[in-house]
Amino acid sequence: MNVQIEESWKRQLTTEFEKDYFVRLTDYVRAEYRTTTIYPPGKLIFNAFNLCPFDRTKVVIIGQDPYHGPGQAHGLCFSVNDGVAFPPSLQNIFKEIQSDLGIAVPTSGNLTRWANQGVLLLNATLTVRAHQAGSHQRKGWEEFTDAAIRALAEQREHIVFILWGAYAQKKGAFIDRNKHLVLSSAHPSPLSAYHGFFGNKHFSRANEYLTAHGESPIQW
Repeated sequence: MNVQIEESWKRQLTTEFEKDYFVRLTDYVRAEYRTTTIYPPGKLIFNAFNLCPFDRTKVVIIGQDPYHGPGQAHGLCFSVNDGVAFPPSLQNIFKEIQSDLGIAVPTSGNLTRWANQGVLLLNATLTVRAHQAGSHQRKGWEEFTDAAIRALAEQREHIVFILWGAYAQKKGAFIDRNKHLVLSSAHPSPLSAYHGFFGNKHFSRANEYLTAHGESPIQW
C-alpha cells in the first residue's frame, strides 16, 4: 500500500501497512471520509509522524482521540489550530507548564512547535467522526499506534514517554523503564486534573532527563 507518511516512519511501519487489519482500516476510513465529516482533514491524519521523524523523537505524549469539533483537530494530540479556543485539557496543560517552569500561557494552542523539537503528539486513534467522540475506536488504529510506540521503545533509548490517565498508561504498559523515562499521572481533563495532574512536574522532569542524556531540552 502507498501510505503517505514520513520516510523514517515508513521504514519502521512498512510491515503494518501490509497486514489485514490495516487494509481493512484503510478501506473503512476512506469510506468514512467519502460519506461523512471526519477529523482531522485527510492530509493531516499522519501529521504527528510527519512533523516528528522516528530518529528525532525525544518525547512521546499519548492521547486518545482527535478533537471532534470543527477546525480543532490537525493530527497532533491535545493541539488545536491557531485561533481556536483552548479545550479544557489543553488549558490545564498550559497551567501546569506555567506552574512547573514559569512559562506564560501562550496565545496559540497549536503545538506544532513541540513536534518540531522532537515531541511525538500521538493519539491512539487517528480519525474521528464530527461530534462523535470515540467513533473510530476499535477499527484498527490502536494496533497501528501500538506498533509505532513499540518501535520507539525497542529500537531507541532514553525517550520520555508521558502517559496521562488510565488509557495512556495501559497503552504504554510494555515500555521498558530501564531504557526510557516513563512519566505517569492523572489526565489533564477537568474531571481529573486536581487528582494528580497538577503538580506532576512532567515538563521539568522530561527536560532534566533529556539533558542528563545529552539531548537538548524541549522549549515548552
